[in-house]
Amino acid sequence: MDIAVMLSRAAAELALFAGAGFLLFGINDLLVDLIYFSRRLWRSVTVYRRHRPAYASYWVFKEKPGFIAILVPAWDEAAVIASMLKATLKRLDYPDYRIFVGHYRNDPATAAAIASIADPRVLPVQVEADGPTTKADCLNHLYDALIAFEIESGRSAKAVVLHDAEDVVHRFELRIFDGLIDRAAVIQLPVLPLVDSHSRWISGHYCDEFAEAHIKELVVREAVGAAIPLAGVGCAIARKPLAQLAAMEDGKPFAGSSMTEDYEVGLRIGALGLKTMFVRIPATPAEPGVVATRGHFPATLGDAVRQKARWLGGIALSGWDRLGWTGGLGERWMRMRDRRGPLAALLLLAAYSAALLWSQLWLAELLGAPVQARMDHTLTLLLTINFWLLAWRALLRAWFTASAYGWTEGLLSVPRLVVGNVIAMLAAFRAVSLHLGGGARRWDKTRHIFPAELPQ
Repeated sequence: MDIAVMLSRAAAELALFAGAGFLLFGINDLLVDLIYFSRRLWRSVTVYRRHRPAYASYWVFKEKPGFIAILVPAWDEAAVIASMLKATLKRLDYPDYRIFVGHYRNDPATAAAIASIADPRVLPVQVEADGPTTKADCLNHLYDALIAFEIESGRSAKAVVLHDAEDVVHRFELRIFDGLIDRAAVIQLPVLPLVDSHSRWISGHYCDEFAEAHIKELVVREAVGAAIPLAGVGCAIARKPLAQLAAMEDGKPFAGSSMTEDYEVGLRIGALGLKTMFVRIPATPAEPGVVATRGHFPATLGDAVRQKARWLGGIALSGWDRLGWTGGLGERWMRMRDRRGPLAALLLLAAYSAALLWSQLWLAELLGAPVQARMDHTLTLLLTINFWLLAWRALLRAWFTASAYGWTEGLLSVPRLVVGNVIAMLAAFRAVSLHLGGGARRWDKTRHIFPAELPQ
């Protein structure tokens, strides 16, 4: 058989495989879009007409604010932890909280940075082991320290809040948690990555993904009755449900071997039949944007791949093993969407491979070689449908990104889809390799920076 014919058939088979998969994914995504816009329209003609817009700055404590514990696990964070703690103490508009900061005995630089913040609201907690273990293990040590503090002080925390060592915490965050934690066992606020002018493509693609996920995806998730997975930052867990998880796991509420312990906590609490809530609320009438946690995300390809591999492995691979398929139809649907990452990466690889083969064949044909690179009618129709689905997806991504960051970033989100695809494929390869090797057993963290100029 002629080599050109073989390449043409190979390209067609790859394109058919990728096209069929992306068609199913596209229909799935369209259903999410339909639910989101239907809900938005319904609320605009009902709820928003009956009630005035709510702002965090208008929040009035109905009773004495409860004591809130903030857990911040840290390994090799000497570069950012002092700045983060200093900024958090200055920014938080709340009277009663403590920040429990975990560090390891073989990380003296981080310990010294924490100790430099001489404030009674900051409580260093040393993990008596050589780090890194896992982030979940560090959180479990912080939970033990919280229990010891509660026993010593005779006070019980109303909620436990999770943050990372590089987070920019919003000043009204604890007000919202205090006011709503009696209505839900878990509350997640939006996460908005900071724009990195030195990494508009790699770091920037996180802006696009989180804008869409935390404007649309989590809203739909709550609407269909699925549990809200925690992002590990900007989230609060009611004290009693956290104690329930601890009682089920030998006193350790966070799965020590998991790389996505935050994601699992939200789903495990939802599986107990308790309410989980995603909250988007504007800060003030004059201040644009919502109450959210901000922070810089990985700016290099290697760091982004490592982080995405950890997420992908924890959610789609070990999360499948650990959490299975439980709950109602909405919960199972959302778990399926969470776990499609490895298949999506395989489809992307097939699609890019087919495009590369066809481009070579068309180039050869253009140069006069006796090559015919043709598609049959069925494949042409499939690719045409997928093209318009992709165009709709790119338009929505641009709109969500623009609503959070402005139209410059919104327009950049379209070419950044390719960047995100490349990172997703590399991350999937790394995640599968780690999973087949028994899974990650250590804290595979990335380098962090804290912004010199803080956002509002």
